[in-house]
Amino acid sequence: MSVLTSLAQVQAAAAGVAQPVATVRHCHLAAAPLVMVPLKMAGEAAAPLAVMLGSDRAAPELLAVPQPRNRDLRFAFAAEFAKLVLEHVAANVGAAESLGEGKDGEERVRYTEAPQILLPNRGGVGFLRLLGRSTRFRRTEGPYAVEPAVPALGRWLTWYADRHDRPGSSLLLTMTETLRLHWATGQSSLEDGNLAALVGWIDPPDGLDGPAAARRAEDPVASPPAGPATDPTFDNEVLAPAIAAYDGAGRDPRAEERVRDALRGQLAPTWDLMWRSVDLLRTLPEGGSVARRWERDRDGFTWFHRSFAESLPQPRRDIAVRAARRLHDLERAQDAYEAQRAFDDPLVMIEHRLNGLAFGGVVVGGDPARLDESGKRPKLRPHLLVATGDPVRLDPGATVVNAARPGLKGRVLEVGADGVLVELTGGMGRGLVPAAGSVPQVGERVVFTSLTEGSFGPARFPEAEDTPWTHGGPPAEYVPTDEDAQEDWS
Repeated sequence: MSVLTSLAQVQAAAAGVAQPVATVRHCHLAAAPLVMVPLKMAGEAAAPLAVMLGSDRAAPELLAVPQPRNRDLRFAFAAEFAKLVLEHVAANVGAAESLGEGKDGEERVRYTEAPQILLPNRGGVGFLRLLGRSTRFRRTEGPYAVEPAVPALGRWLTWYADRHDRPGSSLLLTMTETLRLHWATGQSSLEDGNLAALVGWIDPPDGLDGPAAARRAEDPVASPPAGPATDPTFDNEVLAPAIAAYDGAGRDPRAEERVRDALRGQLAPTWDLMWRSVDLLRTLPEGGSVARRWERDRDGFTWFHRSFAESLPQPRRDIAVRAARRLHDLERAQDAYEAQRAFDDPLVMIEHRLNGLAFGGVVVGGDPARLDESGKRPKLRPHLLVATGDPVRLDPGATVVNAARPGLKGRVLEVGADGVLVELTGGMGRGLVPAAGSVPQVGERVVFTSLTEGSFGPARFPEAEDTPWTHGGPPAEYVPTDEDAQEDWS
């Protein structure tokens, strides 16, 4: 936990209401996201019980499995689920923008929209990941055949779960994680995992403060769990008798409706909380770098959709080269995301000033027109002396950029009692005279940081057929097998 977050938590506990830890929204919110509230059967890793989903807060769809132990009913549920998810995907495929020719000479395009999925918590992501793995290998012909949409659903759920792992991606968001990125409560991080309690701290109902709202959220009757697990008391006293009645009634539609009504009562409060969370996030202006990250999300969606028909389901385990490349991409994305958030948001930048990776203050001296004539040609190298009270932990020679204008680059020359002496090295134009307004003047407040969006570049990895023997050698061509589809609950 960071120093600023700890301070905000103390203030939240004292004030009885959550405190902001961000001034802008660090994620994209689609105009019509697909909100999902899934439930699974207790004791089963990926046995679906129900899901409430839709893009219209006033008209949610409820899908339920009246007997989760019945394989046919589970895959009938998966077929209905697939229909709704694939319809939402198709609704975002249409208009595209041209990006010019790629390295291969072919025109590159990007869809102007991408389907966004919102879930209550990380447990929902894990459930979708398992459900995707359990359905994407299913056969559409022969014994135990499923609807063609079922394996397609599995591939899309797997892809979305993988995108959730990418820092800064907004294609699959969980409300608990996203809200905690923008507000700090006076309770523990474990308690913040309860969506009702978290929203209660951020936006307490009339007549209640955050702690009172959180205490009310602990009552599973007034505030059912946000899934994917259900409350044990509900399982034993309501759900189990309803499922037993359905079995005993020979699958009577009225008995099935009893199960659906019980599940609807569990899901509806969380459905309302999800949309309240969206409303809270929309009160914040979008951060400056969010649009660029959303473009990358749309790039990924465009590529996956266009290659969907020609590609095989994702294997259960990556080959060595693909795993190494993916890990490297995630590390680069994390590095860029941290820098972008700091550049967008002064509250986030304060975190880095407190840990010494950035410093802010007033320009108190320097030489804004200084030339370095030590080489064959003179170079524009202005000096700035920044008076600061921040705990600077940057060594001489460290590369820094200006937080307000990341293109303005420099390096730390020395850190002394009078301040930090910085030599500017780029972002001032190409001449020997700095462009107007490019060099901060005496009396101007500035922030410099060692954070950059690309502190390390892309790595070179061998092709799959050149995998070294230390990593298993060239892998065999991947062909899905029946074993890929085997799961404990299937």
